[in-house]
Amino acid sequence: MMDLSLPQPYSPPPQGHVSHSRLERVLRSGRFAITAELNPPDSADPADVYDAARPLGEVADAINATDASGANCHMSSIGISALLTRAGYSPVYQISCRDRNRIAIQGDVLGAAAMGVSNVLCLTGDGVGVGDQPGAKPVFDFDSLSLLRTIRTMRDERKFLSGRTITNPPLLFLGAAENPCIPPYEWRPERLAKKVEAGAEYIQTNYIYDVPLFEKFMARVRDMGLDKKVFILAGVGPLASARAARWMRSNVPGIHIPDAVIDRMEKADKPGQEGKKICVELIQQMREIAGVSGVHVMAYRKEHQVSEIIQESGVLASRKRTCLPG
Repeated sequence: MMDLSLPQPYSPPPQGHVSHSRLERVLRSGRFAITAELNPPDSADPADVYDAARPLGEVADAINATDASGANCHMSSIGISALLTRAGYSPVYQISCRDRNRIAIQGDVLGAAAMGVSNVLCLTGDGVGVGDQPGAKPVFDFDSLSLLRTIRTMRDERKFLSGRTITNPPLLFLGAAENPCIPPYEWRPERLAKKVEAGAEYIQTNYIYDVPLFEKFMARVRDMGLDKKVFILAGVGPLASARAARWMRSNVPGIHIPDAVIDRMEKADKPGQEGKKICVELIQQMREIAGVSGVHVMAYRKEHQVSEIIQESGVLASRKRTCLPG
């Protein structure tokens, strides 16, 4: 039986583990980290990836390459990750368990690491029924927990699940997602604890618009000591309009947008500018919540706004340092 125990992520990484991850270095140094999401193109032209990555690279420590989010087909996350590493960016390679079995996933992990990918985000994935090709056959050989354990085994034990030895392991910084704003709320920190136990070293949350609800989540996280075991990046993003906010709240699972936020968007003369302002304010509030190590910014098809939002938030001017062991 393999020993799947994991050192605390704030402790030094496993011996011989050199992920070359800028994101990992920033987080372990205690600086407030910034990640951003690149929305994959419906295109085979690498220029479309670089056009989206350019404004993100100005402010982000790592750029997420999404993996058919919402069960909709776009350029693959491993393809985007390869393009980003070629251009000198630091990608977060997202892996959804929905579409591939354990053989394909383990092979992709080695391939991604060989191309210079140093961050991975493990996701179960949305069901195919919510996407634009509901007739697709779902795989779900893994869920996010078993995927985390598998990649941790590949990295730390230098073994495939079959037990065969990996000559040069994938030196990856392991991440997972969490959604603090879906009921039952009291269960979310417990779920987070399971992901940490499985191997998650950093967490990116879904969109947070209800700060008091998120603060309650973080209070429980601190009570459980999880803030000392995993880096948490709070998900934020600009709203385009009150109508878009209502649609997200009604149609996107796990998105909770308070009435007060929608009312504010409704009354704004320039809703788009107000949405950006709200996002800036959210980032500033997240910086003040104990246990929050950074933000993950998601601006669908509006990557150019991410740089503006981060600059206006003041994060880059004075990255908040915290005292972390290791």
